[in-house]
Amino acid sequence: MLDDPALVAIQGMTDFSDLGLSAPTLQAVADTGYTVATPIQAEAIPVALAGRDVLGIAQTGTGKTAAFTLPMIDRLVAGRSKARMPRSLVIAPTRELADQVAASFDKYSKGQKLTWALLIGGVSFGDQEMKLDRGVDVLIATPGRLLDHFERGKLLMTGVQIMVVDEADRMLDMGFIPDLERIFKLTPAKKQTLFFSATMPPEITRLTKQFLNDPVRIEASRPATTAENISQHIVRIPTADPAAKRTALRALVGAANVRNGIVFCNRKSEVDIVAKSLRTHGFDALAIHGDLDQATRMKTLEAFRKGDLKLLCASDVAARGLDIPDVSHVFNYDVPHHADDYVHRIGRTGRAGKLGDAFMIVTPADSRNLDKVLKLTGKIPDEVKLDIDWSEVKVEGKRREERRGGERSAGGARDRDRGRSRGRPASETSVVGMEPAKVTPRAEGEEAPAPLARVAAEAAGEDAPRERRPRRERRPRGEPRSAAEATARPEAVERPAPEARAERAPRAERAERVPSEREPRPEREPRPDRAPRSEAQARPEREPRQETRSEREPRRDRDREPRRHREDDGGPNVVGFGSDLPAFMRPK
Repeated sequence: MLDDPALVAIQGMTDFSDLGLSAPTLQAVADTGYTVATPIQAEAIPVALAGRDVLGIAQTGTGKTAAFTLPMIDRLVAGRSKARMPRSLVIAPTRELADQVAASFDKYSKGQKLTWALLIGGVSFGDQEMKLDRGVDVLIATPGRLLDHFERGKLLMTGVQIMVVDEADRMLDMGFIPDLERIFKLTPAKKQTLFFSATMPPEITRLTKQFLNDPVRIEASRPATTAENISQHIVRIPTADPAAKRTALRALVGAANVRNGIVFCNRKSEVDIVAKSLRTHGFDALAIHGDLDQATRMKTLEAFRKGDLKLLCASDVAARGLDIPDVSHVFNYDVPHHADDYVHRIGRTGRAGKLGDAFMIVTPADSRNLDKVLKLTGKIPDEVKLDIDWSEVKVEGKRREERRGGERSAGGARDRDRGRSRGRPASETSVVGMEPAKVTPRAEGEEAPAPLARVAAEAAGEDAPRERRPRRERRPRGEPRSAAEATARPEAVERPAPEARAERAPRAERAERVPSEREPRPEREPRPDRAPRSEAQARPEREPRQETRSEREPRRDRDREPRRHREDDGGPNVVGFGSDLPAFMRPK
């Protein structure tokens, strides 16, 4: 409905030629193949051409992009451009939606001398800054990248005359409301604002009251309603097992006459899994979500638009901004957490008056979210039965889990066996340490090496004489080591077992016999350049220093009171005069 009575007469206008657009703009619209305006276009375009603020509420897929793009082009052409300062600003929540608006502007402004720049994330700043330096009439941007350019000092928004906010409710869901409020404050207070949203939460209502000046409220349909040309279906499955949900999805895609379709998931990680499952079973499917780089997302979308890709698995980020006019099916792999997202999801099909089908897979865990969706839309979807033996699907999932659990248990047993040998001595864990020592028989007359003979004797229970290792001669200090000594190394001798080590001589006995075997240390020769000091050159003894009273006192007392003196000692001595003071310094 329209709030302005003077504009009531245009409600029945449905042809673009009756909306007051200029001839070049009408020619550009005719070149795209459109001749009849949608309800939101028929009501919003005349109001926007009159310079009024617009609050447009319409379900997705009703042509909101053309509703603000066409009047904006006519108003910019009629005005005067400012040097290097944008005159119009379009804010979109996602990169895909911003790219769609840029494509629409480029299509409808054909033949007009208007320039535009697309400021979105995922691409380099260099190309965008080059366009900003040359100057543009229209900026189409996401909130984050727009503020990035502003903080870099590459952008001024004081010349903005028209500001458009598209899909405002989605900005609320994505947390862009603080950025949106900041952008509003960076633009002039006196400007035209076109505000579009599919739903009107309380936060969006507060924002419109704060920044819109007496807006004309246009409702092409009741907020959060679905189009009548979309057939809605639900598929109930008895389990929430992801394998069962993927089986149901493949059955739906195979049974329905799907020309092209979009599969929506709640989580980005689930998007990749579902796309991979579809490809594994022979379906042509790719994924698109926020974690993919911009080049991959644009390439996937372009393939889907051209018809080279049959199935597109997407998150809710892609639910806003996908303008593919001929999508036959939408599949909700998950019931959305927010009921408003359901309206945007199924709005990807049935666009421009065409028919569409929407399916939603429902598990026992989705009952609460399903109730929210049904309460919002006010419709009960048709229920579809699938000819699938769910017990087999459950068994298959259980077998997979059991197989994984068996692998984990086997791995855990190996880890436990490996951990038993940690921290224990080699004599307990190795076979060699457990078996008795074996002595290799030798020929008669051949002597076994000393260490081996001792170990063999100890193993046999005999007392073997302990050989004493010859001691090396001590080399006088300062004498360099010879090459033979440097290269000679004692041969490696096997260490005896712990039992043999216990029969060594006590430390005290070894200490008694070691000094007797040592050779006397040679006397050190005097240095040739220094002669011994003679008695005549002996240093004279110093006279004993006479201690003062203060030195005889304990040190801690001196430290505690360093400046206290007796009254009769004449005060501290003056440095430089010793104990004798000059006459003029003596106390009188």
